[in-house]
Amino acid sequence: MAERHEVTQLLSQVRAGDKQASAQLVPLVYKELRKIAGAMMRRERPGHTLQPTAVVNEAFIRLLDGEQPHFENRVHFFAIAARAMRRVLVDHARRRLADKRGGEAHQQVELDENIALTAHQSEEVLGLDEALDRLERMDARQAQIVEMHYFAGNSVDEIAHVFQISERTVKRDLQTARLFLKHTLQSAD
Repeated sequence: MAERHEVTQLLSQVRAGDKQASAQLVPLVYKELRKIAGAMMRRERPGHTLQPTAVVNEAFIRLLDGEQPHFENRVHFFAIAARAMRRVLVDHARRRLADKRGGEAHQQVELDENIALTAHQSEEVLGLDEALDRLERMDARQAQIVEMHYFAGNSVDEIAHVFQISERTVKRDLQTARLFLKHTLQSAD
């Protein structure tokens, strides 16, 4: 629990321009990001060859590259990091399918050679991404709650705190979102 408060405090110091806080923050968040990516990979079917370290490295580069978002606290940081990891997986899946169809020789995202998706897995990742995008257009909060819970591993009470809503509302939004995503993915098949 102390580490959670430390991350939030370090994020605040980084916002204020403290370079030393940034150096202290990296090992703390990298370890947590690695856990999140590992959890994401465990949810995949057996035999999946994605390597959590490669996903984390690419997501971390994307988080630090360009204009850095304003991280309000630890939960907000990991929600944005989860979205970055999702984008890594989606970009990789798109590239995999483009390669399968004789895609372009030049690729935008270079990932570790240990990352491999079958064509079917690539289609599933893209299907989930499209379903989440549809959900986001209909109810942005539900989409964020799904990302925070399933991709970043935030608890219901953490999410409730961030959105300043009740835990019951978070649970209801998760249930509704799950049903929507399930229906959307099934109807796409």
